[in-house]
Amino acid sequence: MTEERPSDSAGEQPEQEPLRPRRSSRSSRSLASRSAKKANSAWSSVKEILIVVVLAILIAFIVKTLFVRGFYIPSGSMENTLELDDRIFVNVMSANLGNIDRGDIVVFDDTKNWLPSQPQGSEGLGGAIQSALSFVGILPDSGDQALVKRVIGQGGDHVVCCDADGKISVNGTPLDETYVYPGAVPSEIPFDVIVPDNHFFVLGDHRNASADSRVHLANNNAFIHKEDIIGTAFVIAWPLDRFQILHHPEQVFADVPATGSSDD
Repeated sequence: MTEERPSDSAGEQPEQEPLRPRRSSRSSRSLASRSAKKANSAWSSVKEILIVVVLAILIAFIVKTLFVRGFYIPSGSMENTLELDDRIFVNVMSANLGNIDRGDIVVFDDTKNWLPSQPQGSEGLGGAIQSALSFVGILPDSGDQALVKRVIGQGGDHVVCCDADGKISVNGTPLDETYVYPGAVPSEIPFDVIVPDNHFFVLGDHRNASADSRVHLANNNAFIHKEDIIGTAFVIAWPLDRFQILHHPEQVFADVPATGSSDD
């Protein structure tokens, strides 16, 4: 007998490979969409940062132009009220509104060339960045093209030095100048002037170390025009151990009579 074998009519079945999922066009579109969303999200974050930076610079520039500016004190001409390398803030609104009075400490542009020629600032990228930050008001101005003094006389005032007691008088009233540097006299230079309208007669508190209006009387360049006033100093902000509000010395000028002329 022959052994009966199972029928092999169906033939041998080929070995099956494991199935691999195909990426449909929908899955590809979904991946592309997620990538695009990530790119858009990153760009949105960058735009937000840029907008914040631009707004911050714009606000700083507006504040500097209309409200407050910072300055370094480059000399000792205002000691002991202001000392070398003090950082002060200046109220720009006072100048914009014309609210400048006797006794105010003012910062003004050196349009009359009281200062000697100044060396060029730092060069290169660092210097450019410093200049840009100073321009928008983020860093204090160096004060190389500006001066700081105290207003003694305004438009129409008759300012004289000195009386029998060695004091400066304004419109006939002698001044007890409590802010003058200890040991310094009100002035070693005699003068007798009437301040032109729209101008100011300014002196440093350290009279022995200040090339102020007195020094420039000889060349008819002594009076500061109101348009040159940047603002009035109101606070010493730095260094911290020097922080203080700069108060107006009202008692010094309280008895000075008004004049017929206006500084407006």
